[in-house]
Amino acid sequence: MRFKLPPLLDLIHVKSHNGKNNVRWIIGDFIFWKGVCVRDFQPVKIETHLSRIPLFESLARDEIARMAKGTREVRVSKGSTLFRRGDASTGFYVLVYGQMKLALSSSQGAEKIVEIIQPGQSFGEAIMFMDKPYFVFAQALSDSLVLHVSKSAIYEELQHDHGFVRKMLAGMAMRLHQLMTDVEAYSLHSGTQRVIGFIMNEVPVNQHGDDNVVLELPASKGTIASRLNLTQEHFSRILHDLSSLGLIVVEGKRICIPSVPKLKKHQPA
Repeated sequence: MRFKLPPLLDLIHVKSHNGKNNVRWIIGDFIFWKGVCVRDFQPVKIETHLSRIPLFESLARDEIARMAKGTREVRVSKGSTLFRRGDASTGFYVLVYGQMKLALSSSQGAEKIVEIIQPGQSFGEAIMFMDKPYFVFAQALSDSLVLHVSKSAIYEELQHDHGFVRKMLAGMAMRLHQLMTDVEAYSLHSGTQRVIGFIMNEVPVNQHGDDNVVLELPASKGTIASRLNLTQEHFSRILHDLSSLGLIVVEGKRICIPSVPKLKKHQPA
């Protein structure tokens, strides 16, 4: 049995298997049984996941195996907290699947999202080396699987592989550069410029000269607004203004860009 899917899902094959008392769905590589993704109960091949992460791609098989011994999997359901501000750091994390947010919160309940973590990204390295407690909290935006790589395993590898040292330093330098970029945007750029910049970052570089590009926002509008230091209302208003100008078409989380060059060149009044 085949079902009509939204355009963005046309390449995903959906099959239904009707049993006497159950329905099983296969969507892409994932199997859903009674509404639950079987992926969430499958054993994780830690060595395989580590070998696919850019940070570890230069390591030999025996080095990956040694690193895996100091790594454990952590499953975090949507809305659950991985660590809180003030918790001690015992290593760093790598997101295998799902989505996490790193955020600050005030005593009044206000929240500022610092970063949205996507699959394949690592986080928590700098705090691990500083031997300081976390100053942000990490919460799952969707059901997620993270790998916790212990501090002892990292320190042991750093003694053997100078290339690994350079990669970790490069990763932390990129985070520092992103922080400086954020400070510049908050201080010198208008809300509209920040939103356009965010959208452009989501467009693949090889499509920056294209027309009729479609993308899907990587998180909820409220989450993205916080990441851009905007209120959700202000973020929605900017999207509406860009739509009125014909620069984008918004359909829920999907955004169609009639002309990427025109959007990139737009300077708000």
